[in-house]
Amino acid sequence: MEFLLILVLFIILLVIGAPIGTSLGVSAVATIMYFDLGADMLGVNFASGIASFPLLAIPFFVLAGVILERAGIAAHIASFFELLVGEATGGLSIVAVLTCMFWGAMSGSGPATTAAVGMILLTPMLRNGYGRAFAGATIANASDLSIIIPPSIAFIIYGNITSVSVSALFVAGIIPGILTGLATMVVAWYISRRRGYKGLCCRGSCRELMTALRKSFWALLAPVVILGGIYTGIFTPTEAAVVAVFYSLFVAVVIYHSIKWRDLMEILVDSAVTSSVIMFIVAFAGIFTWAASVTGVIDTLANFIINISPNAVVMIILVNILLFALGMLLDAISICYLVMPILIPVLSAFHVDPVFYGVIFISALAIGQATPPVGVNLFTAANLAECEVDEIAKEAIPYVAMDFVVLIIISLIPALSLYLPEWAGLYHP
Repeated sequence: MEFLLILVLFIILLVIGAPIGTSLGVSAVATIMYFDLGADMLGVNFASGIASFPLLAIPFFVLAGVILERAGIAAHIASFFELLVGEATGGLSIVAVLTCMFWGAMSGSGPATTAAVGMILLTPMLRNGYGRAFAGATIANASDLSIIIPPSIAFIIYGNITSVSVSALFVAGIIPGILTGLATMVVAWYISRRRGYKGLCCRGSCRELMTALRKSFWALLAPVVILGGIYTGIFTPTEAAVVAVFYSLFVAVVIYHSIKWRDLMEILVDSAVTSSVIMFIVAFAGIFTWAASVTGVIDTLANFIINISPNAVVMIILVNILLFALGMLLDAISICYLVMPILIPVLSAFHVDPVFYGVIFISALAIGQATPPVGVNLFTAANLAECEVDEIAKEAIPYVAMDFVVLIIISLIPALSLYLPEWAGLYHP
């Protein structure tokens, strides 16, 4: 009975439009109170759910992303790539993907990347004849890379749930992230070739490229500073998040002079609101996970998955399909807390490496950010492009199909995810 109550309440609340954090919390608390499963544990679980050192990185990375966004740094990155790509076929769409890759390495958030890059590149893309829906779909799908290419908030959440090294996860996401980015550029180039879309201008001269590189140097250096410190062991991911904040402030205030100290209060408020939404979900998801464990939901579902097939590859493919379906309805953080507690015993039973699977898991969730009906990147892009979500979703189909191809490749070749963390000495399977 407890099993049914927590699931039915959760589904009903989602259907009637309650926020995901509220749905998780209300269904869990109601089940615990009704069946007297230990109300005194609510406070303990609420506190322990967010009192985690790795999770401390989230508000700092969010703050660094907001500072960089307000500083307009994405514009410098885009300008450099525009001159580099020139008037090549699909030039501006390729610039959008490259900019999203670099911006994702600083923000760690899909919607934030969509907004930052969209505000800069949508107008020139439309001015140069690109379809409104295609331009929005390209930016929305390229922004998926933000949770694959480190630093990634989703990797931090995954590492916290599974007790896997966040540093190893960050490094593991590099090759799959680059591979996904290249595949996205191939789709953008192919569609642009068929429709005659070109770049913004002629390829820049060596002097123009050096000038643009000098202007964008500090922006392009940000991922090197943030991630280089993690990979070399100078600081942990949480400490790297603090470094990212100070570096962002230095670049924005001292180098580009694009924000004033009086702007900091507004920046702090914006980042606090974003962080609070994430931590609200994290706190109540922890209570939901505990309640689901006590009521036997996790064990029942885990055993069901284990008994479907004795083949690990079949299990991974089936779970990927499930993640894609969930990604159409929920955000990545919520899915992590809903699904990973169930999958932890499954991965153990099939002897699947948790770092390797972490990359697969997050890559599958990334696809859901650009799929309707709740793809957050799609809605952000539709708002900026001033067109219907359905139009962008239709243009996104080739990108989603290619993302699935890359996901299959990543799932079948563990070395793509494990080589770098092993080489860097951050992980030993």
